[in-house]
Amino acid sequence: MSWLSRPKDTNRPKLGLIYRIMRIFSRSLISVWFRELDVVDNENIPQEGGIMYVAWHPSGLIDPLLLHASLPGKLSILAKHTLFKIPLLGRLLKAGGGLPIYRASDSDNLEVSKNKNQDMLENVGKKISNGGKLLLFPEGKTHTDSEVKKAKTGAARIMLIALRSAKENNKTPPNIIPVGLHYSNSKKFRERGAVILERPMKLPNLPLIVENNNEQERIDRKWVSQVTEFIEAELKRASHSKTSWEERRLIWQGRSVVYAERAIKKGKKIRRLSFAESVLGARRMRAGWEYFAANDPKKIENILIKSKNHFEELDNMGITPFDVAAKPEKPGISGFLIALIAWIWAAAWMFGLVTWSAVFGNVPPYQANYLTMWGLKKKGIEESVHATMKLGTAVIIFPLWWIFASLAVTAIFLSNNSPIFILLNKHWLLAYFTQINPILMFIILLIWWPVSGKMHLNLYSRLVRSWLSLKRWSNWRKNELDWNRLQKQQREIGSLLITLGDSLILPGDKEWKDPPTAEDDYKHVSLR
Repeated sequence: MSWLSRPKDTNRPKLGLIYRIMRIFSRSLISVWFRELDVVDNENIPQEGGIMYVAWHPSGLIDPLLLHASLPGKLSILAKHTLFKIPLLGRLLKAGGGLPIYRASDSDNLEVSKNKNQDMLENVGKKISNGGKLLLFPEGKTHTDSEVKKAKTGAARIMLIALRSAKENNKTPPNIIPVGLHYSNSKKFRERGAVILERPMKLPNLPLIVENNNEQERIDRKWVSQVTEFIEAELKRASHSKTSWEERRLIWQGRSVVYAERAIKKGKKIRRLSFAESVLGARRMRAGWEYFAANDPKKIENILIKSKNHFEELDNMGITPFDVAAKPEKPGISGFLIALIAWIWAAAWMFGLVTWSAVFGNVPPYQANYLTMWGLKKKGIEESVHATMKLGTAVIIFPLWWIFASLAVTAIFLSNNSPIFILLNKHWLLAYFTQINPILMFIILLIWWPVSGKMHLNLYSRLVRSWLSLKRWSNWRKNELDWNRLQKQQREIGSLLITLGDSLILPGDKEWKDPPTAEDDYKHVSLR
């Protein structure tokens, strides 16, 4: 994974040592959690002025951790003030740029909460006007729905304060940048993710300053309400918001069929796309699909039925559209043998080099984390915070185990009464291991457990990929599967989708122009 560099604007707040350490920490966690991560369209980040990043919130602690790791410069994050009272989490939030937000629903004393919240909004707004950067989740809380929830007004209120402050002090006006968060499965370990930075929003003109306080409140509320609607609409566009996960999945599967059919027609080799490329493909598919659904639903009714039936059949067989599209005409034994050799090679390195230490250093805390999550699920914690709790407990359990394991192994190697110490001293070369400084050995071991774990994960990923390839070649060689019918069926769906898509100007085409702020892609799709 390559992380974005900091914008060149020297007026932005400098990164402190603690913040740098926290960023290294969050990047380490994210690089372990995801097996593939893309951060794209960073050219949309303005080089001058403050920035407010807004994103939807489908995955608890994963979302802020991912954006804290991905977005350049010093980032402030608003979080419920009650989270700052949790001993370890509160310290981590503060060190990582967290700022407490007081909501009326969080306190019995509404007036006190309201005043505290207003003070916080004023301070944050002034920070942004001076070049600061803020991350906000306008929905207010995490959720598991496939569609963006109603946005709260806090983001718009902060931006109003920031814009007025920048204007008063002759500063560069700050911008709001919507962020698209896309996960193959955010609740599962070692899945894929993409962070898509959208273009800065164009906001309505600032409301005028008037002498009458009641009138000022009214026109300010009107501006805030309009900008909040803009933000919600932009989040829906950036996140490919849909009414159900089933519709999302259908769009993604359709995208893969279209890609495969185009590659076949051009005589190109079918390859696994990066997740960022897949997200763009899904955006195009969604825009075209929504356009026809709104303007000519009968035109896609037949394709919809065919696609659903085809994908359901593949699911029942345990194969994917990629398996169907990539199948060679005559799958010989050579491809199967190459996949088998790749699997054996990965397994040999994994089990012969690092697994012994990765297992000792990481399996016990992993199992402890699993049991902890099992207990929490039994108590009925919400599904939306599963990934958050899994990551949070891992941050506590793993370091504690590494410290214990480092102390234990150091004692076993260097204690005069240890059988390992006595055994090593029987050979003049191995005896040097018993002469290592205990503190140095402890530090080396403390570093080695997580490093060996990461090496193991990389080798394991190769092992899984080669195993899937092996399984794919095995399926291709099965005569009982009617591959010719499946390929013909899938190519027919792909051709129909391409014919429809080629009749439209879609996102990514040369003629495409991004819609104005707050308007969805499909509303600006047009016939060629």
